[in-house]
Amino acid sequence: MPFLERKGAPTLHYEIDDHTDPWKNAPYMLLAHGFGRNSLFWYRWVPYLSRYYRVLRPDMRGFGRSTHDFDRSTRFDFSDLAADVVAILDALDAPSAHFCGEHFGGTLGMQVAAEYPQRIRTLNLIAGPVVLQQDVKGEFAMGEATWEDALRKHGIKKWAQVTNTMSRFPPDVGAAFLEWYSEELAKTDLETLIRFSTLCSNYDMTRYLPRIAAPVLGIYARTRYKQVALLREHVKHFSGIELDTDYFMFYCVHPGLCADAVLHFAARFDGVPCNEP
Repeated sequence: MPFLERKGAPTLHYEIDDHTDPWKNAPYMLLAHGFGRNSLFWYRWVPYLSRYYRVLRPDMRGFGRSTHDFDRSTRFDFSDLAADVVAILDALDAPSAHFCGEHFGGTLGMQVAAEYPQRIRTLNLIAGPVVLQQDVKGEFAMGEATWEDALRKHGIKKWAQVTNTMSRFPPDVGAAFLEWYSEELAKTDLETLIRFSTLCSNYDMTRYLPRIAAPVLGIYARTRYKQVALLREHVKHFSGIELDTDYFMFYCVHPGLCADAVLHFAARFDGVPCNEP
């Protein structure tokens, strides 16, 4: 259970899953989680990736087992989170890594790739919004004035239960999974999640897109075509995959399909085979 302890900065927790051949010195594949989640939510992807890449799963500051004893009003923005990613890579003596982020984790990846281009081998966006769509903001407010009001009034678990099948998961995903998801989200510190909701409600990453030099793979639901259009317009090297679904957390529902696409995209960049008899 590795932790990166830093003087004057939050302690960061991360997991490494590595089933690669030790003599190959395989690159890292960093998996960045989205809103309210943590490194655990990638568990379905690990078997597909860890044979070929050293899978690095960090918890963002304030989430999972990373500490939340920091000033959220001044030390919880994109530049802080991007610097955390680089700090973990530095601690592992990793000159670069493939970056794969789901939803907000993908949004963060856009800034990391733009500001630290030498550290990102490929950028893989799993439903990562360039700008959070208004319909999503409305759903997450649950009829209250703001997203924050909904979280304070209903609590995290109830908020998750109500919003789970609006645009996150299809109704047939399974009651047991949805309950597990809601319970895991409810372990998050409420004030951290509220501050994070403010951050998520106001970003626009469009200005960072032209600065991304790494090859970019975007996997998106068909309903997020506006996000894909922005990426196609502004990113130099973009490849897109549109999935026949209305729900943006498809990466949990179809882990094999998504992980396989990311694996082969990264492997093509590295020029290495990722198939075994």
